[in-house]
Amino acid sequence: MAIPPYPASRPLELADKTVLDGIFARLQPRVSELTFANLYLFRAAHAYRLTMMNDALLILGRGYEGGDYFLPPLGGDIGKALATLLEDGRTLYGADEAFAGKYLQRTELEITEDRDNFDYLYLRQELAELPGNRYHKKKNRINYFTGRHPHTVELYGEQHREGCLRLLDEWYRVRQAIESHSIAPEMEANREALTLMEELQLQGIVVRVAGEIKAFVLGERLNATTSVCHFEKADPFLDGLYQLADREFNRLLFTDCIHVNREQDLGEPGLRESKLSYHPLELVKKYRIRSR
Repeated sequence: MAIPPYPASRPLELADKTVLDGIFARLQPRVSELTFANLYLFRAAHAYRLTMMNDALLILGRGYEGGDYFLPPLGGDIGKALATLLEDGRTLYGADEAFAGKYLQRTELEITEDRDNFDYLYLRQELAELPGNRYHKKKNRINYFTGRHPHTVELYGEQHREGCLRLLDEWYRVRQAIESHSIAPEMEANREALTLMEELQLQGIVVRVAGEIKAFVLGERLNATTSVCHFEKADPFLDGLYQLADREFNRLLFTDCIHVNREQDLGEPGLRESKLSYHPLELVKKYRIRSR
């Protein structure tokens, strides 16, 4: 379906993958939101819609709190597109430092660091090997798990889908009592990811314990040198399993990548502590920008 000119728009569709994949391949984004799979899987949660402003492709969205925003324009006359959307009262979300430095040095703009949505960037090989003393707690927890639970690690395939969906349902049952605006949308996005792995070109690993799937990790390539981990679920009652699953994802997949992006912490204290404990190489800053 054709993409209408701004201010008209239409919902993001699976058929848009080819076009957006080509754009992202040229742009080589660092921000985790800018993959087709991420956009498509969270299209309902963020009400993603597409529109064109001359030759600039625009993605409009909505935050968990209900505020409307747009992602950095994709190609075309980016400066003109930014000016129009900001003048229309919309907020720009997801601009990284390079984009902000190039396009957003104007005194009439209000620029805010969005710490809760900074992406965590790591050296992939470090997470695959957990070298040295600073990872000794991670290795101890993995050793605790492996010493008590015979297990196998397998690359995700269609035969794993039902087992992963059962684990996801159990994860949601345990976690839904926790106050978080993102849990239900994440659950639905994760469920669809497991169903559309091939169409979305996602890859993953699963961990079996006593023949039953107890953990899985799903991701894809973000750019030429960086993978991105979108979903990571494990039985919360098996200590050390999360650490094992994360290590195996980085050991077995995207082994040509230098970095891995493990996305944001959404301001959740436990998640922030966990991500920081893996010693990120960098926090990829994101900004929210609006006209004053």
